[in-house]
Amino acid sequence: MENFWTSNKPIKGLRHFVLVNETREQGNIIFLMVSVLDSEINLKTTYEELINSGNWYMGWLNLPKLQSITEEYVIYKSINKGAGSDEIFINEDSLLNIS
Repeated sequence: MENFWTSNKPIKGLRHFVLVNETREQGNIIFLMVSVLDSEINLKTTYEELINSGNWYMGWLNLPKLQSITEEYVIYKSINKGAGSDEIFINEDSLLNIS
């Protein structure tokens, strides 16, 4: 599976993500995606959503800064300043596991 993805629409103001974990939940393949620019911006998505929805492009698209980091991100960070983030656990077989 490709590890680098671009969201068709900004997610909390950011569009470039990396796949860090792949798990199974209730028979579905679930991917943990984390923003390349801010690890506080992360999400879980299904295989179907990632591959078949049209919401994601495989790889990182070269986007102008105002399209890859939107005003939504600035607003999100100002509202959530100091809120902390959920911990991200990377599986031992993840390509991003550097321990």
